[in-house]
Amino acid sequence: MQPVISVKKLCKKFGDFVAVNEIDFEVQKGEIFAFLGPNGAGKSTTIKMLTTLMQPTSGELHLAGFDVTKEQDSVRKSFGIVFQDPSLDDELTAYENMMIHATMYAIPHHERNLKIEELLKLVDLWERRMGRIKTFSGGMRRRLEIARALLHHPQIMFLDEPTLGLDVQTRNLLWNYVKELNRLKGMTIFFTTHYLGEAEDVAQRIAIIDHGKIVAMGTVEELKAKTGGTRDLEEAYLMLTGKEVRDEILDTEGVNKERNRSIIKAKTR
Repeated sequence: MQPVISVKKLCKKFGDFVAVNEIDFEVQKGEIFAFLGPNGAGKSTTIKMLTTLMQPTSGELHLAGFDVTKEQDSVRKSFGIVFQDPSLDDELTAYENMMIHATMYAIPHHERNLKIEELLKLVDLWERRMGRIKTFSGGMRRRLEIARALLHHPQIMFLDEPTLGLDVQTRNLLWNYVKELNRLKGMTIFFTTHYLGEAEDVAQRIAIIDHGKIVAMGTVEELKAKTGGTRDLEEAYLMLTGKEVRDEILDTEGVNKERNRSIIKAKTR
């Protein structure tokens, strides 16, 4: 079976700095795949290259059978994306933000209203469709961004740190929507995170990336097996990277950072 995402020897340099260092990976259709790594590891840079926002220095990228560097129009129609930074117009309503996206992707007029209603109901925002975005919570905004990204029937959904800054309850709710989307529509999900818990609970396979290199890839069980049967993903990460986990790599849901530092030091002695 041909993978829906194929990356070979992908490299991105900014002067002498190598942000992504000749990485290789594939993602199968309908898979939930995670890039796990600390801030600055190369996660967002990789997504930007996959979604035509940044040209690679070298390497090969294919999305849904299209060459990312040569068939950009076809590639852009094949995916939806939720950016790390907010991308909604605060002064417009939820419905207006959706309608702008529908117009940009030339969705037929007779389909727009039905599709917008379907997707806003999917993310529990139909009753707030006429509310201005500036009145929405962070979780509501993220849900709307997911609904907007689905308007043009993409095969692949990219989520770049989608729960950054959200509280624990909202994060869990958001991931429930994503997993349901994958289950109902068979959509391929590619997300980046620096939360261990998210990668372990949501992804079917995980690529651990640090300093621009993929240091290991597989299911949680495969990653634990590669590290001698470690107890959990955190221990596997520590052994695979051979260094202390930075503060931001820990899933700090309700956990004091000082406690995290103590745990890390104890495990790396």
